[in-house]
Amino acid sequence: MSTLSDDAAAALAATLCDGMTIAVGGFGLCGIPTDLITLVRDSGVTGLTVASNNLGVDGKGLGILLENGQITKVLSSYVGENKYFMQQYIDGKLDVEFVPQGTLAARMRAGGSGIPAFYIPTGYGTPIAEGKPTAEFDGRHYVLERAIEADVALVHAHTADTNGNLRYRLTARNFNPVAAMCGRTTFAEAEHIVEAGELEPDDIHTPSVFVHHLMQATAQKDIEQRTVRPRSDASETEEVA
Repeated sequence: MSTLSDDAAAALAATLCDGMTIAVGGFGLCGIPTDLITLVRDSGVTGLTVASNNLGVDGKGLGILLENGQITKVLSSYVGENKYFMQQYIDGKLDVEFVPQGTLAARMRAGGSGIPAFYIPTGYGTPIAEGKPTAEFDGRHYVLERAIEADVALVHAHTADTNGNLRYRLTARNFNPVAAMCGRTTFAEAEHIVEAGELEPDDIHTPSVFVHHLMQATAQKDIEQRTVRPRSDASETEEVA
């Protein structure tokens, strides 16, 4: 059954409501579902709880939802690249739950696997563990972490087939597979969409069972930090060789 939508904006708008929890793939600006995030902004929903590694940068990625006053709580691993996010947190205007990156991925994966909670050693003895049950197994201490089950998940894929099977490219995979898993309703955008059956089974990273709506990605991909090094001229290369 095809998940490709002729009007993803209408489908997403019909699903969204105030106070929802949204899981979003991406790492910085790498692999973020830009078109879907823009649709959330345009919907005007507020009071959102967002589970994502970070909130992009100022004016890009999830930063546009934050600056539009649509986010009230964040489950995130990192603040640093978004000055507005950092200032909102420092001023106490934004509820932020810091989650170690591996723990965040594990919580999303658990949410998509029907596991309500699990023990993990990361964070024991730190503020991360405050107020959470702990236990000792084989002489090592662990913290109980709850799974993340999002009302909606937004992900970006490099290639998808019309059934909703997804394939990511290189590091743009990052949090997208686990975000897709933990959403009760998952919306995916893809740069390339092919007919069902054109993706080899071994090339599929997210099976279509986790994807409910699919749309064509159109937004330009931004580079968060462009870092280059001087290129050696031909004579220097020959000398080294």
